[in-house]
Amino acid sequence: MLVTAIVALAVWLAGGAVAAIAIFAFGIYVGLSPRLLKEWERGVLLRLGRYKRVLGPGINWTFPGFDRLVATVDMRIRSTPFQAEKTLTKDTVPVNVDAVLFWVVTDARKAIVEVEHYAATVSWAAQTTLRDVIGHTELVRMISDREQVDHQLQEIIDAKTSDWGITVQSVEVRDVRLPAILEDSMSRKAQADREREARIILAQSELVVADEMQKASAVYRRDPIALRIRAMNMTYESIKERGALMVVPSDMVGSMGGLAAFAPAAFEQNTPRLPDSAPDEADT
Repeated sequence: MLVTAIVALAVWLAGGAVAAIAIFAFGIYVGLSPRLLKEWERGVLLRLGRYKRVLGPGINWTFPGFDRLVATVDMRIRSTPFQAEKTLTKDTVPVNVDAVLFWVVTDARKAIVEVEHYAATVSWAAQTTLRDVIGHTELVRMISDREQVDHQLQEIIDAKTSDWGITVQSVEVRDVRLPAILEDSMSRKAQADREREARIILAQSELVVADEMQKASAVYRRDPIALRIRAMNMTYESIKERGALMVVPSDMVGSMGGLAAFAPAAFEQNTPRLPDSAPDEADT
């Protein structure tokens, strides 16, 4: 533009007014011709109202008055949050679901020429699809199998947007919110289920213990000496660990056999001896 203005001024001073005006107008026209696009942008160009081509990154030369750059499209991956509020699941439970959609424009021509406000259209398509999927999914599956729900949403939304030059990369369900009353009842149900499982495990343990005790009783019935040795071992372990006085029934002492003979000796060994009393003064 500066060069054109200088040339036009020189021609004007030389006496060619018409030529100077023409040169100046041509300079302005050429100055309006280039269009600069960034690396991640694509431009849709119309010539006389008809689609001409898609402009790539860098400098693109156009014909002002004939060509029109109607839109520039961002080709980077975008994220669009969407949600469904108070939507009934397949088992008639109202839920609020928050999700996010990751998508990218792969064909700038289709996104601009065939769709009006493609970004808003993608958001609405994602929201309606989410409501439809919730209506065909049970609550338990939606909470426990989110990956499958995400994959299902991605396939349905991508099938809708592929004709618009848009590809859905992924869909992620961020949160599933339930009514407070339902959350409380589900919590109480989970606690009851855990308590039931604990009682079943305890009962099964009792059966195993009873079975093993029955086997042990059969061994003791065949061999009374084994029963005596077991009783002696239990008594010894109790006295050794606790260091307290133990009172046992007389029949148990009889079953222990020779263990009773060692009791006075052990008592005498563990009891400190008192010094002999001093002789009386009368004896001296």
